[in-house]
Amino acid sequence: MALVPFANKRSPAQPPAPFDGLFGDFSLLERLDDFRRRLVRAALAVCVGVLVGFAFINQVVDFLLAPTRRTLPAGAKLIYTQPGEAFGLYIQVALIVGIVVAMPYIMHQCWKIVAPLVPPAGRRFAIPFALFTTTGFVLGAAFTHYIAFPYMMAFFASFNTPDLVFYPKLSDVFDLYTKMLLGMGAVFQMPTIVFFLAKAGLVTARFLIRSFKYALLLIFVVAAVITPTGDMVTQTIFAAPMLGLYLLSIGIAWFFGKTRLIPDDDSVE
Repeated sequence: MALVPFANKRSPAQPPAPFDGLFGDFSLLERLDDFRRRLVRAALAVCVGVLVGFAFINQVVDFLLAPTRRTLPAGAKLIYTQPGEAFGLYIQVALIVGIVVAMPYIMHQCWKIVAPLVPPAGRRFAIPFALFTTTGFVLGAAFTHYIAFPYMMAFFASFNTPDLVFYPKLSDVFDLYTKMLLGMGAVFQMPTIVFFLAKAGLVTARFLIRSFKYALLLIFVVAAVITPTGDMVTQTIFAAPMLGLYLLSIGIAWFFGKTRLIPDDDSVE
């Protein structure tokens, strides 16, 4: 009896796999290997930045703790109660400096990873996106360091009395500073997000104006969630710039939105 071999070839009419063409001319395994290489490169760049941070560690720590020192009562100093607390602070500061120094290179590696997944029409926004997000984070960090954090520390230090002395703990002060820095850095991304949504036609200035009362409520809810402490003063410090950024976003949506070129749907008969 003759044996009929089974056919192993894919039929020409068979539809392609779901991931065919998703990674360009590379396979999934090749993309994973490329991701590993770029992750290692980004980690090496952070290590170089950490070495730079350790080279200027005393100046950086003095700069970060300057707002707290200015609000302390006369004769008061920052204290640490654990043996490795100050050393751990120096390690964290050096790591933060390393990430900040290596951030342009890290963003470049991230873009190389996601570039094959981005449509050709959207790749022209790569540089504006990196520029706007970096600028927003820097502005948020500057607002925290020069305005929000000093004002908040001055408020906490105002309860100092002859019988109650304010001696803040080093790790507590730095943890609060870091949380506020990251929170404000995220808050100041609002104009960037609105800019790209407006360019895509997903958000208009008219929509933002009509939603102002809901946005105001949402702003205070978000401020209560991301506020590192539970007091109303810190919540207001977070909510005030968010409200200003929302008003700025309305202007951005009006100026850069598609409604300047394309009339609204309700005006077209």
